[in-house]
Amino acid sequence: MPSEWSDDALRDAVASWGPAWGEDLAARTYSARLIGADPALVLHGGGNTSVKSEVKDLLGRPLPVLFVKGSGWDLATIEPPGHPGVVLDYLRSLRQLAELSDEQMVGAIRSHMLDPTGPQPSIETLLHAWLPHKFVDHSHADAIVALTNTSAGERPIREALGERVAIVPYVKPGFSLAVLAAAVFERDPEVEALVLVHHGLFTFGDNAEQSYKQHIKLVRAATDYLERRTASSARRAGSGAKKRPDAAEARRRASRVAPLLRGALAERDADGVSRRHVLAWRGGERVLERLASEQLREWAATGTLTPEHVIRTKAHPLLVEPPVEDEDRAWRESIRLPLEAFRQAYARYFEENAQAAGGASRYIRLDDTPRVVLVPGVGLFGVGSSPEDAATAADIAEHTLEGKRWVQALGGWRALSAAQLFEIEYWSLEQAKLRKREEGRLARRVALVTGAAGAIGRGIARELLSAGACVVLVDVEQAALAAARAQLGKPARTLAVRADVTDPAGIERAFEEASLAFGGVDVVVPNAGIARTGPLAEMALAEFRRVVEVNLTGVFITLQQAARHLVRQGSGGGVVVVSSKNVLAPGEEFGAYSASKAGAHQLGRVAALELAREGVRVNMVLPDAVFGDGELASGLWQTIGPERARARGLEPQQLAEYHRQRNLLHARITAAHVGRAVVFFAAEETPTTGAVLPIDGGLPAAFPR
Repeated sequence: MPSEWSDDALRDAVASWGPAWGEDLAARTYSARLIGADPALVLHGGGNTSVKSEVKDLLGRPLPVLFVKGSGWDLATIEPPGHPGVVLDYLRSLRQLAELSDEQMVGAIRSHMLDPTGPQPSIETLLHAWLPHKFVDHSHADAIVALTNTSAGERPIREALGERVAIVPYVKPGFSLAVLAAAVFERDPEVEALVLVHHGLFTFGDNAEQSYKQHIKLVRAATDYLERRTASSARRAGSGAKKRPDAAEARRRASRVAPLLRGALAERDADGVSRRHVLAWRGGERVLERLASEQLREWAATGTLTPEHVIRTKAHPLLVEPPVEDEDRAWRESIRLPLEAFRQAYARYFEENAQAAGGASRYIRLDDTPRVVLVPGVGLFGVGSSPEDAATAADIAEHTLEGKRWVQALGGWRALSAAQLFEIEYWSLEQAKLRKREEGRLARRVALVTGAAGAIGRGIARELLSAGACVVLVDVEQAALAAARAQLGKPARTLAVRADVTDPAGIERAFEEASLAFGGVDVVVPNAGIARTGPLAEMALAEFRRVVEVNLTGVFITLQQAARHLVRQGSGGGVVVVSSKNVLAPGEEFGAYSASKAGAHQLGRVAALELAREGVRVNMVLPDAVFGDGELASGLWQTIGPERARARGLEPQQLAEYHRQRNLLHARITAAHVGRAVVFFAAEETPTTGAVLPIDGGLPAAFPR
């Protein structure tokens, strides 16, 4: 772990932020980002940093202030406003109190903020204030926390870090921890750092560089010690010839297992599936090696690396042992039994600990879905309400496995008790970190859209994303596909897969990639299509066959793969076929397109009949004359537009207005309109399948009948 400190970068930071925020806060922001950029130090919003400085009050008098990291800010990307200021003398005066409740502490701190509308200062604010140093850095560094999670007590900490650190026993963060840590420091104010058992490292200094470099020095020393001990332990045990994990095989199995796991995790009520979850898979060689450990079952039964992780991963992961027979039936049973046991164990954990903490009526029980699933030979899965939450759980799980590997070499894991973990999991100040957000209509769902790089496909994808879905973009044009994903602007919730809808293997691979990225697919939108114009008597057979191959056979292949996937996943879902107004009202010299779309439309109706028993709905949307999506012109209309205009005695630029004027509402149909219709069916807010929804502004000749 090298130091990333750069005097030039510090000068740049001061030059950029200093004029508006002051040199102290500029330096604080720079070094906070250095700490936040290293996942071995902090993960997903963890850690906190501070600087003591001085501002002028309204009367121009000097006012000592503590700038401390605010809730909701990530150290990796923090800006100066991410360290809200609090009156320092007032914070120091709170040291004389014998006790202070969480609510009183939060209120007291907020009442003395320079900007009352700013983010809530860190739970550790008082500890930062009560240490005398100008700069203070706190992280949950993996190596430091691992040293404190052993059954060997303080010995490994001393062996790794020496006598120049003070050790603070574990207490719940907040006022009590601040009092204890400050007292430990004051007994030996010459110490270079505080090691908080189960809770990380505090370093400090007169300037940002001093505190940061001391942090890196101690974490490096802890890491080196742990690696030496681990290597020594491996030599004593006898390394032997170990089979290397087969990452390719793990990937193949993960793409098959993920939908089965995701279906099993889906929560159901009397009306069917009530809540789904997004998965994030990790199957690198190191993860697979850890999952192959003989100690895995023991590791899975022990607690988190640091208690703050419990709100994102729960106290324990779900361990799924691969079945002897690698088939769906056996996998479902291998998932079902431990999942049922996990849910039952969580119910007991809640009841017992809530009762001991004052009664279950004081708490609202959280859901009992595991947030991490370990599957030897396959990988680990993070589980969340969004891809971001799932990735957070997966990242933490990776670091936890590494930490437990280290601790194994020190004699074993010493976890916090269930009561201590419950105290953190159900602590209102920790739950507030999760920033409960209103979920969109399609939150937790994954949609796959073919022809996604085209105008209609991109419009559908945009509306699905706006409704909260994750979207898998499938198209045959690689460059256009990449441009579409970039233009949609939500990289964590989109996946681009190049595939030709006429190639079964390509569409199957798209579902596999979706399963690896998000756990599976819930909504499938067969949208890819092409058109050719010309009288039937003159159309080349090859042209006709090409249109049928894409518009009809491509929909058949997509429906087939969708049916197989959704049935395997077992949590319902839906298909929305992008049909056409031409199914109901065909036009002259448009035979290939009209016939192929009619065939695809009929396939959708048959699929509605066949898949209803599986809880899968199939509906059709029938747009007319979508000429583009914003600045993106429709490729289909660019191909056929000139000929269609000539057939009507129009100039090509007059064609869009002609179509607008011919419908009853005189509406210009857009890709967004098509996307909103898809969202309506995908949201499953009505018990509808086999339905046809025109999106044409009203064309009497195309009224469904």
